[in-house]
Amino acid sequence: MAFLTQKERGFLRAVANLGYCNPFLPERIQYEREALGADFREAEPIWSLRVADPDRPHVNIIKTTAKVETLVKKLRERLAGGASASEDDLVLYETGVLFLLYHRYNIRLHTAILSATDQKTGQKHFGFYRDFLRDWQHYFAIPGVTLPSHHESSHLFACFFQIRRAFHHIFSYIIGGSMAAARLRAAVWQSIFTHDMRRYRDALYERMGDITTLVTGPTGTGKELVARAISLSRYVPFDPKTLTFVEDFTGAFHALNLSALAPTLIESELFGHRRGAFTGALQDRRGWLEVCPQWGTVFLDEIGDLDTSIQVKLLRVLHTRTFQPVGDTTERHFHGKIIAATNRDVAEAMRRGQFREDFYYRLCSDVIVTPSLQEQLRESPNVLRELILFIARRVAGAEAERLAEEVEAWVVKHLGREYPWPGSIRELEQCVRSVLIRKEYRPPEPRPLAARDEFASALDRGTLTADELLRRYCTLVYAQTGSYEETARCLQLDRRTVKSKIDPQLLARLRASG
Repeated sequence: MAFLTQKERGFLRAVANLGYCNPFLPERIQYEREALGADFREAEPIWSLRVADPDRPHVNIIKTTAKVETLVKKLRERLAGGASASEDDLVLYETGVLFLLYHRYNIRLHTAILSATDQKTGQKHFGFYRDFLRDWQHYFAIPGVTLPSHHESSHLFACFFQIRRAFHHIFSYIIGGSMAAARLRAAVWQSIFTHDMRRYRDALYERMGDITTLVTGPTGTGKELVARAISLSRYVPFDPKTLTFVEDFTGAFHALNLSALAPTLIESELFGHRRGAFTGALQDRRGWLEVCPQWGTVFLDEIGDLDTSIQVKLLRVLHTRTFQPVGDTTERHFHGKIIAATNRDVAEAMRRGQFREDFYYRLCSDVIVTPSLQEQLRESPNVLRELILFIARRVAGAEAERLAEEVEAWVVKHLGREYPWPGSIRELEQCVRSVLIRKEYRPPEPRPLAARDEFASALDRGTLTADELLRRYCTLVYAQTGSYEETARCLQLDRRTVKSKIDPQLLARLRASG
């Protein structure tokens, strides 16, 4: 008998696709369907808090795991009985076993994450690793059988714990059932594991700290939450002798808001300083780059506001992984990962000379763009109710359902479903709090654009006709020169043409605004 029948081989290939795919993309549903056939249960394509319970596996995953367990038990018996298998078939057997073991220990891994988070320490004793090791030996240590990609049990255990942490943190921090939110979750997953999880598991897990992640997007869209999800989901080695992970994942995130600090203080916070390096430096101080452990992360928020002189120093860190504390000549090494974030238009900042191009090209290998609330609602209007309820649960506890109804009703009546939410999720959260306290939310009245800004905005949108463009531009230049002749000379037009194109109302607005 062949080691694998065609049907078994096809099933394990579907399981491999399912096990190694990005779980936050709709393709996961197709792989579940391929694996289960007639047993597949229809499910929503977007895995979010709205449609999944993080404490319990999805029904299709439960069914798939049961089928995998039955099959790999048979395959192990065949191998132990001397069945001959090709390398490709052995790889499929390995894949099935890994799928089974991950889901067998899924709940215990998740419980350990919750416990470590509640206790603010990740140095938990993982006694159930002994059970995992017995299962690993049962399926992988078969006398007379050499598997093609034999991995250490401790490394696989560390990978499983990382995958479970990644799912937990992405799922918890990035909410919303829109495709925009789903794409963001998928992008964060890819930032952690790359697009090829096999390659990550085999070779890249130790190297991802060398790659800087840049998170961009409007204010209030959760850029720091994205950074936290990535940081708390990094690979951490497991020590089978002490039954603990070598570092505490809960304390691995070091955030620094660059826009809130003066340049000299930023240098001290980042690089550290020696005693006497500047006024007030009364003792040596280690900076975040030195404090950060190998599996930790330094998050640089508002990187777009960083002074260009410090960009040069940070560029060296990104290039050589070395730095010098302020007032010291001794080189130190940075061993962690850097995540940066900005709400600025980086391309425009580079054009203005406010952001160094060489610095940007050290940041741009991994870019994540956070969508605005307006973008999410444009794709999925029903997401508003979902997000309000999520915020209300944090704000009002047991009163969440009733508060959510009040907030949604107030928003629909007074702001309308087309309200653009310029402050994004952050504004929505304040809206929920305001309705809770005052039974209303009053957003700031938008100021009308100044005449010059209005002209620039119309140019950017491309909404002006040729005649409108000429009239507004002639008026703008005339407001500056105060002379038809000078305006005509500047624009290389006839004086009479200039005079006929002046817009009196626009001219009055320009003069009023100075």
